[in-house]
Amino acid sequence: MMQPILPDVLQPDLKVVFCGTAASHKSARVRGYYAGPGNYFWPVLYKIGLTPYQLQPHEFRRVVEYGIGLTNIARYACGLDHQLTKADFDPHSLRQDIIRVSPRVLAFNGKKAAQVFFNQPIIQYGLQPESVGETAVFVLPSTSGAARGFWNEAHWYALADWLKAKD
Repeated sequence: MMQPILPDVLQPDLKVVFCGTAASHKSARVRGYYAGPGNYFWPVLYKIGLTPYQLQPHEFRRVVEYGIGLTNIARYACGLDHQLTKADFDPHSLRQDIIRVSPRVLAFNGKKAAQVFFNQPIIQYGLQPESVGETAVFVLPSTSGAARGFWNEAHWYALADWLKAKD
């Protein structure tokens, strides 16, 4: 059986599971989430108060200590969104995993993963009207350096505020 490029970091009782589209080539090479040059994931988690310090990509397994999980909708492929094929995506398995572990929030790191998951070409940032079982869904601007033109950390702060209000 094929192994995912990066292992899922999922368990019950998480506050939030971040779901990207696929591992970048750099992340696949170093075996750490969000390792690409210019990726803002780890700095923004610290900045919005979800981690007490800025974790590094090789420390990705430690996110569970802070109630955070990690996964990708294209677990067996790596590369930029435009390099992936429809066959690379597995929204059904993602949905099953989220229902199984039931985090408070599923947060998509970028619109592409959310578009595939919901099978909708147009998705707005922020809290979504549809949930996955008991799990609320947020769509956030991608932290990838390749998507810097769409960056707006206000949506990331909104997620952090929502989570704090639920504590």
